[in-house]
Amino acid sequence: QVQLVESGGGSVQVGESLRLSCTASRIVLSTNAVSWYRQSPGKQREYVAVVVSGGARNYADSVKGRFTIWRDNEKNTVYQQMNNLKPEATGVYSCKPTNRNGDYWGQGTQVTVSS
Repeated sequence: QVQLVESGGGSVQVGESLRLSCTASRIVLSTNAVSWYRQSPGKQREYVAVVVSGGARNYADSVKGRFTIWRDNEKNTVYQQMNNLKPEATGVYSCKPTNRNGDYWGQGTQVTVSS
């Protein structure tokens, strides 16, 4: 059974930074497209960023220039550096590997940004 563990969330002030991690077991992240999603209070889950198996990356317009996603193949981990955080970044962040077998979701990690 695929296991995903997200970590790195916390409570920060506006303008501060956090680094999220998504570590996987029983799935090789380098062979997947791995996305980060955010579930904010009262809102639908929304896409944040993705790194595909070939290494290309894409970001939601709202985070371009402030968030960076990358993958460490040796650690089987995908990271997301989040800089200059804004209150709208508050929510539960989950990683989602996708391959031909489907999608996998972790439990998520809470990020709270206070002004």
